[in-house]
Amino acid sequence: MTQPERLPQVLINAELPPVVRSLLEGRVTLVPWGMGDAATVGIYCYGHTLIDGPLMDRLPGLKVISNHGVGVDHIDLAAASARGIPVGNTPAVLDGAVADMAFALMLAAARRLVEGDRYARHPEVTEFAPAERHGRDFYGSTLGIVGLGNIGYQIARRARGFDMRILYHNRRPRQSAASEVGAIWVPLDQLLAESDFVVLIVPLSPETRNLIGRRELALMKPTATLVNVARGGVVDTDALTQVLQAKQIYAAALDVTEPEPLPRDHPLLQLDNVTLTPHLGSATVQTRRRMAELSVENLLAGLGGRPLTCRIA
Repeated sequence: MTQPERLPQVLINAELPPVVRSLLEGRVTLVPWGMGDAATVGIYCYGHTLIDGPLMDRLPGLKVISNHGVGVDHIDLAAASARGIPVGNTPAVLDGAVADMAFALMLAAARRLVEGDRYARHPEVTEFAPAERHGRDFYGSTLGIVGLGNIGYQIARRARGFDMRILYHNRRPRQSAASEVGAIWVPLDQLLAESDFVVLIVPLSPETRNLIGRRELALMKPTATLVNVARGGVVDTDALTQVLQAKQIYAAALDVTEPEPLPRDHPLLQLDNVTLTPHLGSATVQTRRRMAELSVENLLAGLGGRPLTCRIA
């Protein structure tokens, strides 16, 4: 009798959502984190678990690492490259969703939406006070984008519809930015000093960790809002907490934090001038479906020895 073909063994770092499981069903055998061995030929990463060189060395048969998401700061790309292990991610498919989230956060912070929602629901409120809870205008303001990559470009495109002046900072200016989306390159310090809304959308790396610290926050207007849809580690959390407590800037709107999630007694959680969401940037049904499809496509290509659709290392 012919033995059934053994499915490739793939290590997973978290409980996978049904959409991912359905795409992998009958194609691979899923192995819980910590259970990988010499038979493991793939890693499917859902979340930000560290994947480093020592882990790769414990899996000598490893052929591919597929990440469900764009950010890969939790994967040692140099170690993977040195071992000839391709790493895939899911760029482009989530650009629009994350850009939308940046705008949701900016508008919520500017118009004190969360605070207003709590007030409107409070059982003791029997009439509204029109002289209270005034926010700040969003349309016609100055937007500073730190990291004009694909998502930053989508943010800039949306900002034009709000008649915003758009500044951006990259290590190098993008030649088409001014003509295509009306964004002007400026040094980071100038962007911080002139912007009403500062949006962070840079990858986390040793160069960008704590990119926004005490010195940078001190450059911002007292009426400015800091928005982070990148990684929590891009901002010095202690410095931001102190600045917000002292009301040295108007507000912060954060989809990501460092650590993530924050400890339940963290002072940031007590501040009315902070809008927090639990890393929802790409969390729409349609976008997560496309991310699942692309990450599974990368995984299966690597297992089959084929080029990955989206390879980052």
